[in-house]
Amino acid sequence: MSAGYAAVTWSRHKVVYDLLVAAGVVLYLATFVLISKLVWRGDEAISDEVLLIRGTGSCALVLVHITLSLGPLARLQPRLLPVLFNRRHLGVATFLVALVHGLVTVGYYHGFGFVNPLYSLLTSNTNYGSVVAFPFETLGVLALLLLFVLAATSHDFWLKNLTAVWWKAIHMSVYAVYALLVLHVLLGPIQGKAGIAPLVLMLVGAGYLGALHAFTGVREWKADRAEVPPVADDSAWLDVGEPGEIPMNRAKVVSTPGGERVAVFRHEGGVSAVTNVCAHQGGPLGEGAVINGCITCPWHGWQYKPGDGCAPPPFVEKVKTYQVRILAGRVQVRAEALAPGTETPPAKLPVSPVNAAMASGDNASAVATAPTTITEAAHVKP
Repeated sequence: MSAGYAAVTWSRHKVVYDLLVAAGVVLYLATFVLISKLVWRGDEAISDEVLLIRGTGSCALVLVHITLSLGPLARLQPRLLPVLFNRRHLGVATFLVALVHGLVTVGYYHGFGFVNPLYSLLTSNTNYGSVVAFPFETLGVLALLLLFVLAATSHDFWLKNLTAVWWKAIHMSVYAVYALLVLHVLLGPIQGKAGIAPLVLMLVGAGYLGALHAFTGVREWKADRAEVPPVADDSAWLDVGEPGEIPMNRAKVVSTPGGERVAVFRHEGGVSAVTNVCAHQGGPLGEGAVINGCITCPWHGWQYKPGDGCAPPPFVEKVKTYQVRILAGRVQVRAEALAPGTETPPAKLPVSPVNAAMASGDNASAVATAPTTITEAAHVKP
């Protein structure tokens, strides 16, 4: 655990994650080469260099599709959150595979003359005004450069110093990368330099990602507008429901009239409410759990105390809190947020056999069923 920065804190989770990614890449390339050699034989045999080019190129595309799928899929199926946890490692792996593809391609097609290979690549075809002759290689170069920027700024050092807003804006350019790669691949069949298979596969992939993001987006849009009703005699308070509707050590996420999402947690100390937005990277706190007495973000493990929204020392991050009360057996949250780090005593739960057991520390089952997405100390900066 560290309050500073380290190159990479290689926890067991990260090691296993990266080994699985590396094994997946090796297995994909081996399978691709083996099948290609079995299908194309004799006069139709493809050289090893071209197979490496095609294999690494298609592998990078598969990794981009997986990377772009993780966010929406994790919202639909929380069990995938452990895969989302180190998505930045997957992004760096994607860049490395794409880099191998680019280096081998440039070397194979432009590396045997007297002109600099990169200069040859960028100047051998300048028909930018033509569709049938457009230099699709340039699109690949631009995509690779953007992937480099994303990989180089994936460390928390850049997130902290660029601020979350700018860092997120930069990393949203992964969609520009995908658009460039789609055009890079599709121009091959259009220009008659490849068969119909790449065209069909890319259209299927783009349709899949578009449908997945649209479905998840509509689902989240509806959730933002599913406002909880205000208390009948006091519109400043929102009716969340009965305490039992909130899972122990988990949260129920509600929206205020202004569209702000609030994560209402039931824990040993009672019921507390904080903003649903993590101060680290905007992760959904309401999809996390209370672990070791702290609200733990499911994305990267950053933690906050339920009573004041402050990160445990030596960390200094804070999130907004909300006042909570329990009247007539109903949890109510004040719609107006308090300043980040404002101490707000939890609303005490009514005494019951279940609550008495929880108060006595018999919460092993609740902790045991909490999601296993947080596998390392909070606030460890990778």
